[in-house]
Amino acid sequence: MPGNHEFPLALADVRFTGAGLVRPECVLSHVSGCLFAADWSGNGGVSVIAADGSVRRILARKTVEPMRPNGIALEEGGSFLLAHLGPATGGIYRLSPSGLVEPVLTELQNRPLPPSNFPLVDSQGRLWLSISTTKVPRADDYRPGATSGLIVVKDRNGARIAAEGLGYANELAFSADERFLFVNETFARRLTRFTVDDRGGLRDKMVVAEFGTGTYPDGITLDETGGMWITSIISNRLICVEPDGHQTVVLEDSDPEHVAWVEAAFLAGEMGRPHLDNVKSRMLRNVSSLAFGGEDLRTAYLGCLLGDAIAVFRAPRAGLRARHFDLDIRPLTAALEDA
Repeated sequence: MPGNHEFPLALADVRFTGAGLVRPECVLSHVSGCLFAADWSGNGGVSVIAADGSVRRILARKTVEPMRPNGIALEEGGSFLLAHLGPATGGIYRLSPSGLVEPVLTELQNRPLPPSNFPLVDSQGRLWLSISTTKVPRADDYRPGATSGLIVVKDRNGARIAAEGLGYANELAFSADERFLFVNETFARRLTRFTVDDRGGLRDKMVVAEFGTGTYPDGITLDETGGMWITSIISNRLICVEPDGHQTVVLEDSDPEHVAWVEAAFLAGEMGRPHLDNVKSRMLRNVSSLAFGGEDLRTAYLGCLLGDAIAVFRAPRAGLRARHFDLDIRPLTAALEDA
């Protein structure tokens, strides 16, 4: 809100945990104190970061192609759902604590799913998946006019498209009561909200916030007040969008010349992989997701595309308690102890 003295935070407030991570794009927290991050090393899987910062890996075994998890979701027992960002195809796969992999959702209407972005499970057990684009290569949709993004839902009646025409669909998040589903449209540069009906349909599409120069919204996490915390790649911005739509930059680590270079390419329809695969900053390395954790849910963790550790800072607000935060993960911890 205007005059809010909670923000901004300083880079001096940031520390790091974990080391040697490989593309930790998505980070999740758990009541145990463990963090979980997507991992592209070897056959791909999940990094488990203990409270002391030590790292252990659960890597996929016996896969046709390496798993390339973008978003991840934690399940009861300590298995994970991986949104596979494959070179040609995607979908959702389950990674067990032992490293075994099984397909969960790989086709829609008898066609392979495109490279996929982010999985989410609601309290009714429905599975939601964002697909950023159907264009090949994906970089062809790093454009202001992107409209091929999808949200897919799978329930007891099967899988179907719940929303389409999105401007590069990225992370998803539910409101506390699950009446609303939020999605970041990265290259349309907006945060969009849908009403979720009783059948798992999405309706009443509404733009909650539009973002300006240098902001490319990727991750979204809600706080206890209903504020929506948005991570922006390229500019390394963390933005809090209040329920009334007011935006405040919480944290930023950007280089003006680098942002201007990317911005010019984006507006000219020439943005490509080099603009995403490089970053000029002091500490943050293309932040892409955020998780609230700790005993009071006021410790914030930032996933990233280009770094090898998780940034950590104390937040002025507590996060919304995630559905997965209190899940029983004893089979996972037992597997790690036996490894």
